[in-house]
Amino acid sequence: MSLKDWLKNGWLVEHKSSLQEISGLLNASDRDLENCRATGLDSDWKLNIAYNAALYAATAALSAEGYRAAREAHHFRTIQSLAYTIGIDSKLITQLDYFRKKRNLGTYEIAGSVSDQEAGEMLVLAVKLRKEAENWLRNTHPELFELKS
Repeated sequence: MSLKDWLKNGWLVEHKSSLQEISGLLNASDRDLENCRATGLDSDWKLNIAYNAALYAATAALSAEGYRAAREAHHFRTIQSLAYTIGIDSKLITQLDYFRKKRNLGTYEIAGSVSDQEAGEMLVLAVKLRKEAENWLRNTHPELFELKS
C-alpha cells in the first residue's frame, strides 16, 4: 500500500503545500511542546497538548507529500501515514495511536483517565516525532523547510 493507494481509497485528498504552511505547522508543534510543560496542568490536558504537537508534525509530513487526510478518521489516517512519509517505526505508530484513543477517552468520556506517566510518555513521543519530521523535511523537501532565525 502507498499514499497513492490511500488517495484512490478516498482516505486522502490532494493538497498543495507551501513553505508558509509547513513552517506554521512546525511552529504550532513547537508551541504545544512548550505549553504542555507548564506547571499546574492535569495529566489529561498535558497528554492532549503533547498529542496535538505530534499531530501537527505528522500533518506537516503528510502535507509536504502533497496530501491531507480526508475528514473521516482524520487523526487516525494522519498518524498511520507516518509509515509512508517519514517512515517511523510501526511500534511508534502503535504507541501514538494508543495515545490518540486515550486522548479521545479523556476528552469525551472519562475525565481523569490519563496518568502522569502516560502524559510524560506522550510528551517524549511528540518530541521525538517533531525532531524526526524536521530531519525528514530537511532531507526530502528542503524547499518546504526553513531554518528559524
